[in-house]
Amino acid sequence: MTTYYRDPDVWITSTGVRMHGRDLRLEELLQVWHTRGRRSWSTIAGRGVTGLAILTPLAVGLLAVLVALVIDASTATTIALAGGGVLVGLATAPLADVLLERVDRSYDRGSRVREIWARTAAGDVLLLSTPDAARFGRIYRALQRALEPATRR
Repeated sequence: MTTYYRDPDVWITSTGVRMHGRDLRLEELLQVWHTRGRRSWSTIAGRGVTGLAILTPLAVGLLAVLVALVIDASTATTIALAGGGVLVGLATAPLADVLLERVDRSYDRGSRVREIWARTAAGDVLLLSTPDAARFGRIYRALQRALEPATRR
């Protein structure tokens, strides 16, 4: 028996499938397909807010430098404003790294619920429903490999 995928909820082998407590032999699966749900606009809005969080300190730093150059102030004040603006802009780099990692994880998870369905003699069965796009892809590919005629014995 070959194991194609295994996690706490899903186990796919060359003989069968166990998803969320449901055990099915591969021979029982007449057809397998997947569906995508509607896009989660809150996830997309969260990505936009994260992008604004990256750009805001840069805009504030640039504004401070512009104000320092435009106003008629003493040299010390101009240098302090420009230096502060540059420091605020530079402080964005570590923040941007953290926020971009968050956006990257958001794209890995996806913005839709994905489902794997199977047709059996008893009817259509929902095998898996997950918003995690990367996990869905791994599970669906493992299921396809298990169902390939060359791998079945």
